[in-house]
Amino acid sequence: MATIIKNKRRIGILSGGGDCPGINAVIRAVARKAILEGGVEIIGIEDGYEGLINNEYHRLENRDLSGILTLGGTILGTSKKANPYRYAIKKDGKLTFKDMSKTALKNIRGLDLSCLVCIGGDGTLGIAYKLFKDGIPVIGVPKTIDNDIMGTDITFGFDSAVWIATEGIDRLHTTAQSHHRVMLVEVMGHNAGWLALHSGIAGGGDIILIPEIPYNINSIIEKVKERHRRGKKFSIVVVAEGAKPKGGNVVIQRIVKESSDPIRLGGLAFVLGDQIEKISGIETRAVVMGHLQRGGSPTPFDRVLATQLGTKAVDMINARKFGYMVGVRKNSFVEISLKDVAKGARKVPLDHPLIRAAKDLDTCFGDKC
Repeated sequence: MATIIKNKRRIGILSGGGDCPGINAVIRAVARKAILEGGVEIIGIEDGYEGLINNEYHRLENRDLSGILTLGGTILGTSKKANPYRYAIKKDGKLTFKDMSKTALKNIRGLDLSCLVCIGGDGTLGIAYKLFKDGIPVIGVPKTIDNDIMGTDITFGFDSAVWIATEGIDRLHTTAQSHHRVMLVEVMGHNAGWLALHSGIAGGGDIILIPEIPYNINSIIEKVKERHRRGKKFSIVVVAEGAKPKGGNVVIQRIVKESSDPIRLGGLAFVLGDQIEKISGIETRAVVMGHLQRGGSPTPFDRVLATQLGTKAVDMINARKFGYMVGVRKNSFVEISLKDVAKGARKVPLDHPLIRAAKDLDTCFGDKC
């Protein structure tokens, strides 16, 4: 724990939820800009909201910021489980939930922060909104590979994940073609199809399944067979983890009861692969990209975006625009109320230009091909 310097304006920073490339670039941008402006002390909250509950933090100096622009993950640590308003506690082997918000609020006020910058997705920013309503000056920065935060056209981390997923799809083309197989590639995205849509188009997917368009297994089979009849003896199917059949349910990998978002999706590619092979008789293989999409260095685009979001956040602190998230709309940086951000995830509109463009190129979305 750092020794706090008196008579200095303090800005706290935390990163919550799943990690993704670009978090450190935001931390660097916020901290460096604020430090250069003078008279500011930067407090790094450790492991997301866990650090607020346990009062774990350290002061960030310029030396801590050196070399982290290109570094994946987060130097502050993160947590997908810690929620001050519903904190999981195991007692006598039983899981219970306790409201620890008063402890977190006390710790925040003890730090005498001018502002708490919360870097995260809709879950993290939803909690940030609750902190704001409880009197904490908060500003949000949108982070997720899913690109599903309400109010912003894009989040940092998304471009990096698209690159990784697209490279995976690219590498499967040759083996699929060599063995005349159907190859299914499962990507993340939770309940939104942005990642599958972008990587599927970029990777030349023949079939793209997204949560917003429930699929029909017979339509998928017919598309695969139709390609075979035309001499295309392989097919690439890009599957969003949250996709589901018409009238059916998502495939759940596991339930993490202590998490504020307990459902972990995953495994649809294997389920669907078995169905395709049994019905069509065509050899099928499935690959789940999984956490590969979260790791590694951010793309140049994400480094630039994260830097801009971080510096804009400091401008908002100086203007006392608390209770807002910095977002992007039509290539401009805008201020989005955390109240609106907390309303839910941003889904892919069914009339989105990318869907229309893909369909114009005979890409199947599993509904009717």
